[in-house]
Amino acid sequence: MATKNVTDENFEAEVLKASKPTLVDFWAEWCGPCKQLTPTIDALAEEFKGKAKIGKVNVDNNPAIASGYGIRSIPSLLFFKNGKVQQQIVGTNPKEEIAKILDSLL
Repeated sequence: MATKNVTDENFEAEVLKASKPTLVDFWAEWCGPCKQLTPTIDALAEEFKGKAKIGKVNVDNNPAIASGYGIRSIPSLLFFKNGKVQQQIVGTNPKEEIAKILDSLL
């Protein structure tokens, strides 16, 4: 699996200090739409390997990150570049839409 498990402990190193654009998927085990989105996120991780980083934050295990970014609905996708949120989308979005945003940050 090419997605990185992002936690409260490694968020700064993995996301904020990343040299590449980074997509962070905020999700939870009990969230049906999150599970529907997982194959899409995994496919994008393969597609953008070496160009962008893709990580997943379990909101139940890492509440500090989720609350810090005001995550109220999941799945939420945050797109980071140079340590700053560039775009955010909520819900299950088509792979093409997510890929288009990632492409725009490369």
